[in-house]
Amino acid sequence: MSLQDKLVSSFMVFENQGKLDLDSNVHDIRSEAISAFEKQGFPTKKDEEWKYTSLKSVLNHDYSVFPSKDSTIEFKDVKKYFVHEIDAYKVVFIDGVYSSYLSSTTHDGYDICLMSSAFKKPKYKKIIDKYFNKISDKNNSVTNLNTAFSIEGAFINIPKNVVLPKPIQILNFYTGSEKEILLQPRNLVVVGKNSQVQIIERHQSLSSNVVLTNTVTEIYADKSSIIDYYKIQNDDENASLIDNTYVQQKEHSVASVNVFSFGGKLTRNNIEFFHEGEHLESHINGISILDKKQHVDNHTLIHHKFPNCESFELFKGIYDESSTGVFNGKVIVDQEAQKTNAFQQNNNILIGDKATINAKPQLEIFADDVKCSHGCTIGQLDESALFYMQSRGIPPKEAKALLLYAFGNEVVEKIKIPELKTRITKLIANKLNVKLGFEM
Repeated sequence: MSLQDKLVSSFMVFENQGKLDLDSNVHDIRSEAISAFEKQGFPTKKDEEWKYTSLKSVLNHDYSVFPSKDSTIEFKDVKKYFVHEIDAYKVVFIDGVYSSYLSSTTHDGYDICLMSSAFKKPKYKKIIDKYFNKISDKNNSVTNLNTAFSIEGAFINIPKNVVLPKPIQILNFYTGSEKEILLQPRNLVVVGKNSQVQIIERHQSLSSNVVLTNTVTEIYADKSSIIDYYKIQNDDENASLIDNTYVQQKEHSVASVNVFSFGGKLTRNNIEFFHEGEHLESHINGISILDKKQHVDNHTLIHHKFPNCESFELFKGIYDESSTGVFNGKVIVDQEAQKTNAFQQNNNILIGDKATINAKPQLEIFADDVKCSHGCTIGQLDESALFYMQSRGIPPKEAKALLLYAFGNEVVEKIKIPELKTRITKLIANKLNVKLGFEM
């Protein structure tokens, strides 16, 4: 039985277990999603959007769809994966199951809790009906698969005029209790008018067992809201991640998604922004540092529908050994979106003889009064700069690391949480296998 057939059959079990909330609209949404997935199947390299990323090696496993037992872990064993230097709300899952012991949630003036609670409690029905699965891509088969099995994840609902006093951390730990497991977290973030929030998300394996995570996050930014979302991707070499993030913005809002890809077997980031008002800003930033046979595919879309809006996109990649990077960024500017300012840049350094990068920056502009630019560079380290640094007494290894760090630092500088900036700096140093001798 293929994985697709197994998942379709598992949906029937899922339904019979009573997890579909049969008295709500969610049941119909899930049923339509599994039907769409059954027709679409998993994407292949024949699909233009997946031309440079094959899922064959990832799908060739007999995944468990439901954990056979609940697992527990101690905070001391996972403390290093938290940004523990800061006080934060925490929503933690172990093998897809909520951990109240490791979490710190709240309903005091705003909701930082669970999707399962939001699905079941009548007081959240209006929010679920209004926002759940409204901006996700219905033509994306892996998103449809997640929608069909969506039962747990983080539910964040911030009413208007609220500035969260501390960030939110969403952490998903996988213990290796199953030899091969498929997990599908679903997050919903609704931020009201004039409100502000910072969110850090991480998926982390605690064993070398095979795990495939197919996650979907929907983010809604109301008028004049500010959202900073950070994704730390530094997982085990047997862990693969398909991360789908959809953002809808209203006028005068500012939303940013920042991606730091340092580990994992295969990582695919689908990030899509949709403008629903004027005078708003969208930011997508990312840095990938890969080695061995790691593969990262950053696939982005920013859709300008209204005039007087801005978008800024910057992705940088450092590829060593036999690693592979993919960047496919598209900016669409509708005819009505006059006075648009859109910037897109992708810069890459290949330091491994067998490393590759496939880059495809795209602009589709249907308005005539706009300021739009895109660019892509692929190269190697500047030998003259390396020689100069070594002539000043800096050893070759450190000189190379400093140049590579300087190359990616433009992305690091965009981090607005100082403790997270320090953490990312250390992760980069570890990835470059050198002590940089300073912290940001």
